[in-house]
Amino acid sequence: MKPSVRTGLSFGLTSGVITTLGLMVGLHAGTHSKVAVVGGILIIAIADAFSDALGIHVTKEAENQHSVAHIWESTAMTFLAKFLVALTFLVPVLVWSLETAILASVLWGLALLAILSFLMAREQQASPWKVIGEHVAIAIIVIGVTHYVGDWIRERFADGGTSPY
Repeated sequence: MKPSVRTGLSFGLTSGVITTLGLMVGLHAGTHSKVAVVGGILIIAIADAFSDALGIHVTKEAENQHSVAHIWESTAMTFLAKFLVALTFLVPVLVWSLETAILASVLWGLALLAILSFLMAREQQASPWKVIGEHVAIAIIVIGVTHYVGDWIRERFADGGTSPY
């Protein structure tokens, strides 16, 4: 696989899983609204995919070591990977109850991260369990923190934001 494609694919997939799950879990905890979660997924798929793609583009340009083709391939792959991975999280939300969809999405996202991590570890001749454990642990931390932030927001603003606390 070309390095430019690998960069975009690995970054886009990882970002797609982490940001989409974080947003989904936080919105679910804060609102319990399927509409909010669907809207969040679509916004992440569009806005954050463009943002990440531009971030990779600017980073590669700033390194001043890559051809124009390499930079644009990394940019395009980042956008496509992030956009498509984020959209996969719509399927369970549209098919099942929100609670079931959140659980299925968390399992799907962790599985995607584990597969990517395994392939990376194998290519780098590193311990797969160490790489998988590290990446999945970070995702679980994000999921936990965003869940509690969503709970806090719901509790803080449940009365329409008039509470002094």
